[in-house]
Amino acid sequence: MSKATHDPRCYNKSNNETFDQVLERHLSRRHFVKGGLGMSAMAAFAGAGLSGCNSSSETVVKPAPTPPPAPTPAPPTQASVKLGFDSIASSMTDAVAIPQGYSAQVLAPWGTPLNDKAGEWKSDGTNTAEDQANAMGIHHDGMHFFPLNDSSEDGLLVVNHEYLDLDALHANGPTLDADGKRTVVDEVRKEINGHGVSVVRIRKNGSQWEVVKNDRHNRRFTGATIMDIAGPLAYTSYLETRFSPDGSQARGTLNNCGNGFTPWGTYLTCEENWPGYFVNRGDHTEDQDRLGLSHSNSRYRWDTLEGHTEELVDEFTRFNVTPSGNSAQQDYRNEANGHGYIVEIDPYNPATRAVKRTALGRFRHEGCTFGKLEAGKPVTFYSGHDSRFEYMYKFVSDANWDPSDANPANRIATGDKYMNEGTLYVAKFNADGTGNWIPLTLDSVTTDGRRLGEKFVSQAAIILNTPGAADAVGATEMDRPEWCAVDPFTGSAYLTLTNNTRREEANAANPRIDNSFGHIIRWDEGEDATDFSWDIFVFGSPEDGDADTNRSGLAELNQFASPDGLAFDHRGIMWVQTDNGADEVEEYTNDQMLAVVPSTLVDGDGNQQVISADNQTQLRRFFVGPNGCEVTGFAITPDYKNMFANIQHPGNWPYSANAAEVTPTGTSVRPRAATVVITKNDGGEIGV
Repeated sequence: MSKATHDPRCYNKSNNETFDQVLERHLSRRHFVKGGLGMSAMAAFAGAGLSGCNSSSETVVKPAPTPPPAPTPAPPTQASVKLGFDSIASSMTDAVAIPQGYSAQVLAPWGTPLNDKAGEWKSDGTNTAEDQANAMGIHHDGMHFFPLNDSSEDGLLVVNHEYLDLDALHANGPTLDADGKRTVVDEVRKEINGHGVSVVRIRKNGSQWEVVKNDRHNRRFTGATIMDIAGPLAYTSYLETRFSPDGSQARGTLNNCGNGFTPWGTYLTCEENWPGYFVNRGDHTEDQDRLGLSHSNSRYRWDTLEGHTEELVDEFTRFNVTPSGNSAQQDYRNEANGHGYIVEIDPYNPATRAVKRTALGRFRHEGCTFGKLEAGKPVTFYSGHDSRFEYMYKFVSDANWDPSDANPANRIATGDKYMNEGTLYVAKFNADGTGNWIPLTLDSVTTDGRRLGEKFVSQAAIILNTPGAADAVGATEMDRPEWCAVDPFTGSAYLTLTNNTRREEANAANPRIDNSFGHIIRWDEGEDATDFSWDIFVFGSPEDGDADTNRSGLAELNQFASPDGLAFDHRGIMWVQTDNGADEVEEYTNDQMLAVVPSTLVDGDGNQQVISADNQTQLRRFFVGPNGCEVTGFAITPDYKNMFANIQHPGNWPYSANAAEVTPTGTSVRPRAATVVITKNDGGEIGV
């Protein structure tokens, strides 16, 4: 989540135990997540040759033993790679900073035409709404690279576009009348078209990457694109609107921040701070209050564009969900109910629609990551609710994973198989280092001893107000759960907890009043879908923090605050991106990306370790962004030789081919988000 879109208000009014209360008890003895021999192995021992005594006095004749099958080699529990770069110094320039021996290129900045319908980007802000509908959106965020023909030099880059900078988007900012209402149709359409997702073909030409204009795969999903609804909320009265009387479709996707992808080759975009785009000036429903819809004004006041044709009224007034007294089909009261989901896109098939997967919950999604796959077992997805005192969720499919689905003929149909039916859980962290995933189902028990079904009339109603259901069952309030990533070797899940500047009480686990540094937690799943064990992997901190603040012993070359984006590559390297919210670090360096190989941090007994003063040099700064930006979004090609990172809302930055080129002193440019491609000068793999 960008600092510019973060809603500082707290919508969780429950009295559930906060995460810092759990940490205070738990970390006093510093429990470590175990590596190597885990719960599954212990269970295997329990069932192998350890039977009890036979109560019968009869002699039992045992058959001759069958020779055991040849042993199957156990999969590795550690990555084999080691970081091969020195941690770089801090940077506060209008350029990116990278290690020696690397190069960085700007690719596909905001406004890059995807086809001939879009005019070239204009530095004076005069591009039209039609241009924007056919060009890269603004404020790049999460992304993923999908190779074409198994190539690492030709593929589809799918990029989220989170929000708007209105002064950059328009020549002179937005046009408002004396009452603060919007008056120019093309401006509002341009803003709606700036949101969403871009699918763009990119290809390497020599040492440089380029956009393949007019490729058949190139397309935009905007705040107005028609999308299908699937899962528990599809075809329910909650989604009946003037546009979709049967509740089967929604218009557009908004505030697309974190992302994910699926084992079957589709892209997942996450609708994060979508409540701000809608306004209800009347009585709010319970889910609207819990999720944070405005009582006064929508974020960009699109709903105030008045005095036009009925078509235009329907196009823009839909963002005002105040009930008018008419039926749901005659006003827009249900329009916001079509937002707050994980949206699946098939980048390879431009004829397909995007699908909103409601079974994975409705909240301010930040990221969607699948767990370690095992044939014959369910598929798991993790997603955080990025707001103070909110929760961590997982979805477990009813269908068991079939490896043949990794390359299906119909990817969206495969998404139907694994993402429409299953169980949604919310996390409760216990003080002893264990945790419970609480199912959000009608039969779940609430904190007052009732069934969740006594509070919600259906599973669809639970999904509509997912955080309200999580409140009722006693989930643990977290410090802004953001991106999750899963170690490909150990299967451990890692989650960034960006910060919580509303924390007022110090404690042994996190003795930082007004905590703006954040931390990364990790967990291992248990044998049952409801069990896990957890620990803190690293605490963000300035270098000069005291011993209680700088618990991980961070130093000049790796101090950071507000961890946000998070990803593993298949070699086992974890990449950590920041959206800095702490003055102590912000005055030292711009937002950055760091790297570490967690599975190699083990003690003599094979236990996974945390980042501490003894091993903090294993966490290394790899990349620093230009002034004013957030470093976000991560992708890497299958050969690990090309890395992509997004630069969102830069303050002042050049757009030459060399992203590491510093803007000449006194030069001013229109801020323009972009993707940066990082390569190694010797043509080798990134990071090693």
